[in-house]
Amino acid sequence: MPKINWSNLGFEYLPTACHVRSTFKNGKWSRPALMRTQNITMNIAATCLHYGQACFEGLKAFRCKDGKVRIFRPHENMRRMNDTAKYIHCAELPEEVFIEAVRKAVKANMDYVPPYGTGGSMYIRPLLIGTGPKIGVGPSDQYDFIVLVVPVGAYYKGNIKPVDSIILDDYDRAAPQGTGHVKMGGNYAAGLHANILAKKMGFPIVLYLDSKSKQYVDEFGTSNFIGITKDSKYVTPDSKTILPSITNKSLMQLAKDMGIPVERRPIAFKEIANFAEVGACGTAVVITPIGRIVHGSRSMEYDRKKCGPILKKLYDELTGIQYGEIPDRHNWLMEVK
Repeated sequence: MPKINWSNLGFEYLPTACHVRSTFKNGKWSRPALMRTQNITMNIAATCLHYGQACFEGLKAFRCKDGKVRIFRPHENMRRMNDTAKYIHCAELPEEVFIEAVRKAVKANMDYVPPYGTGGSMYIRPLLIGTGPKIGVGPSDQYDFIVLVVPVGAYYKGNIKPVDSIILDDYDRAAPQGTGHVKMGGNYAAGLHANILAKKMGFPIVLYLDSKSKQYVDEFGTSNFIGITKDSKYVTPDSKTILPSITNKSLMQLAKDMGIPVERRPIAFKEIANFAEVGACGTAVVITPIGRIVHGSRSMEYDRKKCGPILKKLYDELTGIQYGEIPDRHNWLMEVK
């Protein structure tokens, strides 16, 4: 058993017993295999290093109230990874390879799944990279699919706390007809500079407007945007440049279950000052409430002390399902036996 202080876990890399790897070569994928190492080797001309043929996913496994370990919506991550792979011309992953690799990685590292009640979970990172050598610009003929896992703690220690966000007009997250809608590594490198600048200014999170007109809300640096209107509607952007969030998709379904109207549509920036609640949603945190959004000399204020009632209700519902405290009525959880 690993010696881990479960109460002090953060969201950072921690070595585990092994990872799982499968290789695409000569037109077919190998059977996913356990690798007892934290390192990989590849050709110095690998396309992932030179031309950015790299995509990844993020999902979680939870030790539930009944003691069983379950993975949240892995098939959704498989579909999204294949959407990315198709767009950047990587070899797509058959369902049996993706699901077997994810399940095998969790099962082989069961001792690293945080106990129920700690608020922790196992973060699962599937990674697909072009590893074949190529000097001319073009897709690789060889790929490695890797699944690594990391135990992570509760993102919020205690109550959910709102954070401040800033809009920096001099920086864009994605081009209008670019790759913002897929989960490739280069997208995140593009936002690093703005993110560091924002944190130096005291803002943990950047909100991006659309790159073309700067008139519509796009998304936060690593999360989808959620707005709750004053008449209690759940509103989220409909844009070709944002990443389809599995967390957002799940929250929208739960909102509908609760009778909350859901609107996926373009959101004009001028609208957001009148929202009752604003949140950022993603795998790591589920929902981060936003207390204030600053844009130039303008400041749009929400509740800066606590999460709004509707976002809190949705957060509790989704995390309750993930930890097996609430019935999984949509069959989102896959048990690891």
